Amino acid sequence: MSTIIDCKGLACPIPVMKTKEALESIENGTVTVIVDNKASRENVKRFAEKLGCKVKVEEKKGLYYLTITKGKISQMASEETTKGEKSRNYAVLIASSYVGEDPELGKILIKGFIRTFVNADPLPKRIILINTAVKLACKGADSEILEALKTLKEKGVEIICCGTCLDYFSLLDNLEVGIASNAYDVVQALANADSVIRL
Repeated sequence: MSTIIDCKGLACPIPVMKTKEALESIENGTVTVIVDNKASRENVKRFAEKLGCKVKVEEKKGLYYLTITKGKISQMASEETTKGEKSRNYAVLIASSYVGEDPELGKILIKGFIRTFVNADPLPKRIILINTAVKLACKGADSEILEALKTLKEKGVEIICCGTCLDYFSLLDNLEVGIASNAYDVVQALANADSVIRL
């Protein structure tokens, strides 16, 4: 019996995250994911194939049905893909409250990226917020971003906020998640990371 995951109307990266959860919950079997746009179709398909799963795609009345089959081979492929990566020490540097040049699109993207890190494997060791990005961790920030940052902290990810930036925006008393730090600690965190992802 196939598990059905209805992802109609859900924006990236939620369909991929729901697919990941469904595949992790079974040793082998079939998961059918329903999406309503090409971007989600391709993202889910690529994700499942990366894990070694077989994917069959059907289009019906503007909807895409992705039938994903997981077996012992795909399980092994998944283990090989992540083997040795779980211990990686990487940091994420976020220097703005949005990603890219368009503020409206950028706000959607930053929310999607931060929420995706909750399910990253391996998790980042640290998330470092500087400049206007410190606003993401303060009272009044987007509730979904705050919730994701709090979840990451609970999972052991260190959330470091630039104290100078918080002070500049008069937000030191409004910090909701993470620690107010200094330039030395930020530089040390970056220097000690095996790699740094900048958003």
